[in-house]
Amino acid sequence: MTKELDAKLKTALDESRLLILGAQVLFGFAFQGVFQELFRNVSPASRWLQGAALALLCASVGLLIAPSMYHRVACRGQSRHRAIHVAGTLTGWSLLPFTLGLGASAFVVFDTMAGREFGIAMGAALAATGLALLFGLGMALRKQAKPFPPESETPLKPRIEQLLTEARVIIPGGQALLGFQFVATLTKSFHDLPGWVQAVHAAGLIAVALSVLLLMTPAALHRLAYHGEDDPEFFRIGSGLVIAAALPLALGIAADIAVVFHVVSKDTAVAILSGVAAFLALMMAWYVFPLAHRGASHGNA
Repeated sequence: MTKELDAKLKTALDESRLLILGAQVLFGFAFQGVFQELFRNVSPASRWLQGAALALLCASVGLLIAPSMYHRVACRGQSRHRAIHVAGTLTGWSLLPFTLGLGASAFVVFDTMAGREFGIAMGAALAATGLALLFGLGMALRKQAKPFPPESETPLKPRIEQLLTEARVIIPGGQALLGFQFVATLTKSFHDLPGWVQAVHAAGLIAVALSVLLLMTPAALHRLAYHGEDDPEFFRIGSGLVIAAALPLALGIAADIAVVFHVVSKDTAVAILSGVAAFLALMMAWYVFPLAHRGASHGNA
């Protein structure tokens, strides 16, 4: 029965990985759009909707990464009923800000291309289609959930497989941001920003690059040092690397959310508050929430 529980958790993590790959492109666009030459010509409503789209997509990506951090921190990499429940709940909730962010991004694009009315129509249509497919179809075909198999000690092999899967879940958030961060520095819009905003962006770039390197290290370590073999030492080191990688990723996301909101609002206070709010929200989802449940999971770990 342990294998069945391990498989259920692995499936839940794979679903998060698939969904975050879909959100990755929009997440990158929400950052990059404000540095395009034509962004200065968009309407005030589109500028603020671009900021709203970024906030919504950040929430979606944050919720999609949270189950991996919960499993790693609260459950210590063990297959637990709580981990599967949290993964299902947070993954489901992540779809709402994603679809709303999709609609907001579509409005910005089509408002620029064809005017306000067409932008509203296309944004609403895409958001409604997303809600129908991602929520409506699932609710219409919803089946009674089967009881979970009993918990027991998780063998090393599935724990390592889940660890590597979790690294693959988290890394697209960094990939979407890191590419934008490098490209943005070569745009005229970036060099028009105040020096402190450019410095925040540079700090965010370094933080995200560090996060991506930390997330890539377990795979390289597993192959080079342990020849792909299952080893308890590798599991401990890999878990520590994945847990550590989320902190610089949160810092990098928060830094560039501040940069984007400075471009959108031209207001330093708004920029700083948005960056701080994003960082605190990600810390709550990725560290505080799992740590609060760590004691409850200790007896089963």
